[in-house]
Amino acid sequence: MTDIIGRCYGETSPNSLSFISKKTPTVNEYVYIEHDGRTIMGIIDTLLRGSFTLSDDLLDEDSIGRIIDIEGQSDQYIRGEITILGDLETLEIPRTPAPIGTPVKKATIEQLEKLFSSQQGITIGGVLSQPEVKVKLDVNKMVSRHLGILAMTGAGKSNATSVIIDELLALGGTILVLDMHSEYGKTTFKNGEKKSIPAKINPRDLSILEYKRLCNITDSATNQEKYLRDAYDIAKEKSTDGTKTVFIEDMINFAHEKANELENAERKNNSHIDAVNQVAFKLEDMIRKYRSILDSTDVSDIVSIIEPGKVNIIGLSSLDEKASDILVKHVLTEILNRRKNAMTTGKGKTLEYPVFSIIEEAHILASQKRNTQSKNIIGRIAREGRKFGVGLCLVSQSPKSLDSEALSQLNNLIILRLVEPSDQAHVQKSSESLSEELLKKLPSLNVGEAIVLGQMTRVPTMVKIDEFQGRSVGNDLDIISLWQKAKNEKEAKKEESKQFIDELGI
Repeated sequence: MTDIIGRCYGETSPNSLSFISKKTPTVNEYVYIEHDGRTIMGIIDTLLRGSFTLSDDLLDEDSIGRIIDIEGQSDQYIRGEITILGDLETLEIPRTPAPIGTPVKKATIEQLEKLFSSQQGITIGGVLSQPEVKVKLDVNKMVSRHLGILAMTGAGKSNATSVIIDELLALGGTILVLDMHSEYGKTTFKNGEKKSIPAKINPRDLSILEYKRLCNITDSATNQEKYLRDAYDIAKEKSTDGTKTVFIEDMINFAHEKANELENAERKNNSHIDAVNQVAFKLEDMIRKYRSILDSTDVSDIVSIIEPGKVNIIGLSSLDEKASDILVKHVLTEILNRRKNAMTTGKGKTLEYPVFSIIEEAHILASQKRNTQSKNIIGRIAREGRKFGVGLCLVSQSPKSLDSEALSQLNNLIILRLVEPSDQAHVQKSSESLSEELLKKLPSLNVGEAIVLGQMTRVPTMVKIDEFQGRSVGNDLDIISLWQKAKNEKEAKKEESKQFIDELGI
């Protein structure tokens, strides 16, 4: 028999309705009504309990207790608000409001499976109110329309990210993780292999524009740009003709030689001498600053060694923020350009398969307040990437610090617990699909619970994210165990020293 949990009352609208019940439904429970020949799905947003006998102006505790003893709780009722999700088949919102008195029924497992599990995709967890109903995400829309995974610290974003990676690996997906804390290098995935890529850029693979930025040569410094280009061309020529070369050193040597040539010329041009000396100085300063990523021409082209069907991980924890910024900007620019080449002219360097790039701690590189070199390319991929199979996933524990333009281009969100009002407001401002009702639920989510919304799911839903089955990442340190271990090791060393001294008879 159909489980009727209440009936519509008061004023209803096509988008919402109020209901009253003598049963005890739960917040976030899915329900349906039959209206205008269709099955209309909804979700319970709020619930209040009241009594027909005990009015609001009865303020005496003893009187309330005596009435309850006599009447019991049979006259109590539940009053709630339901948000309409749409027709079960098409998700169209009805054009007319439901009649007063329309039965509100508890959604069946079959209905919920049709709503959340019928599409092809990856499984990330179960419906929060009915965990046996699995939630599937449309991979094409998730990758092409981009994804944000947002949460406060400790809410479960690393687990959610790992679950998604493992599910994509099962489909043969190619994933690139730009790992700020080098956590994923320690992770094992059940459904596929990982590949660690060194956080190094071959100096030969940098463009002249990248050298300009790294050397802080402005567009107005035309003479410096001229000599930088000359040095770059000479180093390129040596690197392709079989001459043994150290690319940046070749550029610096050219600048010094050119400066000497200009110094010894019959007619000195001091402005040109100064310009070429500045180029040498700036190149030397650049290599001092960024030796950690530019110290060798032996490393492979970083994009060409991305392996399809694997999760490719670039650990950035050994780099400072500037070096990480440069590397991420370079890698993402190359990925986008090569995908464009592959899908248009076929000329130049190409990348023959789509890539889903996951950026951990994305608020550092795509900052709301600071201009970074990678910020522009992240925003560009967010706007253009879908045309060329370049997907983007921004993971952040500080959504308010994430660039609003990039955030607004993420058409899919997985939002775990967010308590800080400024984080909530920033996300809502940048996302049209995060309603006020959903926003109010963010602080009450438990660890691993999330609101999932966007084009990758038919309707916004509350999900209990599955527990990652591989080796976990991002867990808090067991401080007590580490303290105890250090103490025991110290005491053991002291005991060894004491025994050694006793044996020597000192």
